[in-house]
Amino acid sequence: MILAAVSTKKKGTPVFLCKSAPVEAVVGKPAAAFAKSAGFDPKKPALLLVPDAKGGIECALFGTGSDLTPMDPGRLSRMLPTGDWQLDGDIADQSLAALSFMLGSYSFSRYRKPRANTPRLVMPTGVDANAIGNLVEAIFNARDLINTPTNDLGPAELEAAIRAVGKRFKAKVTSVVGDDLLKKNFPMVHAVGRASASAPRIVDLTWGNKDHPKVTLVGKGVCFDSGGLNIKPGDSMVLMKKDMGGAAATLALAQMIMAANLPVRLRLIVPAVENAISGNAFRPGDVLSSRKGLTVEIGNTDAEGRLILGDALAWADEEEPQLLVDMATLTGAARVALGSDLPALFCDHEGFAAEILASSVRVNDPLWRMPLWPAYRKDLSSEVADISHISKGPMAGSITAALFLQRFVAKAKAWAHIDTYAWINAEKPWAPIGGEAQAVRALFETISKRYPA
Repeated sequence: MILAAVSTKKKGTPVFLCKSAPVEAVVGKPAAAFAKSAGFDPKKPALLLVPDAKGGIECALFGTGSDLTPMDPGRLSRMLPTGDWQLDGDIADQSLAALSFMLGSYSFSRYRKPRANTPRLVMPTGVDANAIGNLVEAIFNARDLINTPTNDLGPAELEAAIRAVGKRFKAKVTSVVGDDLLKKNFPMVHAVGRASASAPRIVDLTWGNKDHPKVTLVGKGVCFDSGGLNIKPGDSMVLMKKDMGGAAATLALAQMIMAANLPVRLRLIVPAVENAISGNAFRPGDVLSSRKGLTVEIGNTDAEGRLILGDALAWADEEEPQLLVDMATLTGAARVALGSDLPALFCDHEGFAAEILASSVRVNDPLWRMPLWPAYRKDLSSEVADISHISKGPMAGSITAALFLQRFVAKAKAWAHIDTYAWINAEKPWAPIGGEAQAVRALFETISKRYPA
């Protein structure tokens, strides 16, 4: 598809990206003279509109400084006036520049009017507008889901969103809901979600030729996390509408795969729950059974995401997929270690990890690999169950969480776990403050290189 922010014209008003080189070398003497008189400095991030002889706009100058990144053009989609624009000047990667422009045009407008200015981008020569449009549409869908509060996006609504994407691409979507989770052997999903007025569920989307390589995605779908009986303080609870960011990200990745018609047998599994508080909420000290057959001692009800992922991963693993990827807003420890910009990558396969990291550099979608350090497995020991779901101390929380998940994966040829923040705290060139599908473009690049259309 081609989004509205893409111009259908073949030529637009040029906007020149300027680093520290003389402006004259980029735009010529007349425009450079005007820029000088206006005090334009290419070393400082700023936009200057250069008038023409008739009172219109001849061109625009965008100062980027010497530390220009491939995603900086995203700022232009929020700075330029309405019209058709084409990128020019110091651009190393036209595709990433166009992508960033498109991503930067996002605005969450479900509850208020969208912003008025709508600059449109004339796609650079050789850049596939439809391919970029498919990526952008999937990411925008994920952002919308993450930004939507739980009163409008509980487990049932998240299932509906998955079904809508599945219907578009003629995928098969089924679900197991409420007490049927116990009948179908998803006891941890049921335990975490049973206290909510919105029934817990596990949603299963399948698409593609069954003879193609199996690529399975699992996304954490905690639509709101109160912390359960280990209730969160208010400051920690305020953004918990984003605790289904892993589900939104994997749905975006699934949408990209289907839109590109990659030759894979795709499966998306989303356990969707609300971790609420009521008389039947699960408790610290409870021992839960699991689909895997392991018994799990509960140390803290605020570590619920790994429980629902445990059942979902065990189910996914039964099919022995070639690639198994889960994404989750799982631990604060990953954010303490890496901050909000860097999702943590855990992977049990060196080759697959290397592919993901190389892809993340190519498409400017960063991750940082963390270790599945086997010596820390002892920290998940329990005196009453097969395993505790949290460690007994405050150290290495993201690693022990990943090690817990690893106990539910045995047959997949390669498994990767992404601990993501799924949120932008401060405006980026390619995104406003709000929900974000981090690491999705890196993963799509990896899968599409391995299984090209």
